[in-house]
Amino acid sequence: MRRSPAERGIDVTAFVRSASKTAAEKAVVKDIMDLTAKDLAGFDAVVDAFVAWTPEALDQHSTTLAHLCDCLSGTIVRLLVVGGAGSLYVSPKHTLAVSDTPDFPDAFKPLAAAMAKALGKLRERSNVKWTYISPAGYFRAEDERTGPYILGGEELTLADAGESVISYADYAIAMIDEIETGNHLQQRISTERKQHNIVKCSSKSRNAPPLDTASLTR
Repeated sequence: MRRSPAERGIDVTAFVRSASKTAAEKAVVKDIMDLTAKDLAGFDAVVDAFVAWTPEALDQHSTTLAHLCDCLSGTIVRLLVVGGAGSLYVSPKHTLAVSDTPDFPDAFKPLAAAMAKALGKLRERSNVKWTYISPAGYFRAEDERTGPYILGGEELTLADAGESVISYADYAIAMIDEIETGNHLQQRISTERKQHNIVKCSSKSRNAPPLDTASLTR
């Protein structure tokens, strides 16, 4: 079983709007739009886990991400973004996304469009060491932590049974592995529960130096 952030030597500081929103031992209560470059200086990586669901707030996916990019522009601090699956491609020429398919729920199309827009703007930021990590098509909060996962790219990965699924716990493992390795700068990658023979990216040796990470949540 994969080790926890603390067992890997990762020191986590949570940035939240309310102290009740995190179990992290270190927490800073501050709105994401009030953060400054000074607030984020000194970290090895910043994880953007911002989420907005209501129609009037969807544009904040772009505005908050742009603000973080401005704070980190030109620095060595890496930005890792918890993304969505709706913008993953289902055609070899990358002309059709998951959210364009007939079975994609109408209720989630505005959110998928807002997150795709934010990703598009992020792709323009060559002055930021960003990595965007999309989950599988079914991103399940309550599913168990299994450990193994498949690391994919811009296209939706399907298992042998035609499924695309990952638990929050396994996605978190993929996120921590990417924090440790930093293998995919200025790239969007994706994750899928391991159900067939695709080799995942390896993480750094357990002898790697400790990392200092900021986690940003709504």
